Amino acid sequence: MNPKIAMVQAEIFFGENEAEINMGRAEKYIDEAADQGANIICFPESFPGPWKQPIAYSPKERMARKAAERKVYVIFGDLEEVGEKNGDCYNVLWFVGPDGKVIGKYRRTTPLGPWVYKGGNHWDFNYVTGDELQVFDTEFGKVGILMCSEAYSPELSRILTLKGAEIIFLPAGTPGYNWHETWGTLIKARAYENLAYTGVCRNMFGSEATDGLCIIAGPEGPLLEAHTCGVFTATLDMDRLRFLRASKDGPNPHVPWKVKPGQPHQWRRPELCEELTKIR
Repeated sequence: MNPKIAMVQAEIFFGENEAEINMGRAEKYIDEAADQGANIICFPESFPGPWKQPIAYSPKERMARKAAERKVYVIFGDLEEVGEKNGDCYNVLWFVGPDGKVIGKYRRTTPLGPWVYKGGNHWDFNYVTGDELQVFDTEFGKVGILMCSEAYSPELSRILTLKGAEIIFLPAGTPGYNWHETWGTLIKARAYENLAYTGVCRNMFGSEATDGLCIIAGPEGPLLEAHTCGVFTATLDMDRLRFLRASKDGPNPHVPWKVKPGQPHQWRRPELCEELTKIR
């Protein structure tokens, strides 16, 4: 089955009633994406929130109900406290299914905290890292989730790939638009080197109407790129992806592909990769 995925460049709101406003916007985006035939919908990091401590709400139950109403998969952002109230927090992306049940969650792993989240203009929480890189099963294929600038750590995407991930979502928070060229290159590179589909989207402010970063990339090239608010979709050819992963690279100059096939497995030298854990 070939899924249609939707990356949402969401317009965020800060201020009085921000929880209600942002969740209302999220529900409308889900409706728009579902009306376009999307099967899997991904929101930016931290959307619809919360962004700060003390944590006053969680979007989990309401977003799960909406996913069940529209019978779609949804990935969305939240904060999850560790231990006592107002203590440390994980930066979380929830993954819920078309039945409204939680499939899993991803707690940002990289870099180690504290980082940019404490005392910022938008985020303000005691960030700590998670320690799991998980892959989630769907009827369309295996899904991996990372977050934002974790695109700069290629090992993370490769680990998800070796665990079977075929679609890797990397929703972003509020990266500066002057980073978009390098950020977009990394999103595409993670797709090419892992023979995977990758997707990024970011939060938007009203004054940033054309400063977004939405890319869906495939193993042989980008499927779309957009820079405005809204819902952007692409249909993924899973048979093609699996064909590329199952094929082997060779000297034939007339090969039927635009990328090195089979590389996540054929090109591996695990004994050399051990060096990654030795260098500090």
